[in-house]
Amino acid sequence: MENLRKLRTRKKVTQQDMANFLGVARSTYTQYETGASQPDNDTIVRLANYFGVSTDHLLGNTSAIDNKKGVRINVYGRVPAGIPIEAVEDIIDWEEIPEDWTKDGQEYMALKVEGDSMSPKYLDGDIVIIKIQPDCESGQDAVVFVNGYDATLKRVLKNENSVILQPLNPEYETKVYRSSDDPITILGIVVELRRRI
Repeated sequence: MENLRKLRTRKKVTQQDMANFLGVARSTYTQYETGASQPDNDTIVRLANYFGVSTDHLLGNTSAIDNKKGVRINVYGRVPAGIPIEAVEDIIDWEEIPEDWTKDGQEYMALKVEGDSMSPKYLDGDIVIIKIQPDCESGQDAVVFVNGYDATLKRVLKNENSVILQPLNPEYETKVYRSSDDPITILGIVVELRRRI
């Protein structure tokens, strides 16, 4: 992990201190700094939280936002229906988006993908950046609530009489909902996919 050593020395803690914090041998932690081995996702999140940085920054992932001022948004493990986003407590990490995305007051959130219903485009563990809005165009990938359940990621197809939630994995069933029944609530559309390597 490219920035781990810099972050540790800046915080003025030793490799042994970090090994104790993570509950691993010092040699194991040293391998994290040198890149000889990669910690699991939970350890990466713990390290990012410890140093107060994003997991992307910790891993040295660069993007267009590196040279611009960024805004932190929460990454949720799940979003229950009927609860305002600011009240959801299942926050597992945070991501950074360009500040100019939010200049008009537009809100964003991030959600960790679970399962393989949207593979191969979206894989289990991926992070999707969601532009929060109450509707979407037909053919867009959106996070939706169905009949009061947790938010789910699906491709939304619309026609005059129905809304179709289409998984990208052909092993999963496409669901059709009558517009008059109104069981579908759009939380927002996917604007970016972030995948850990």
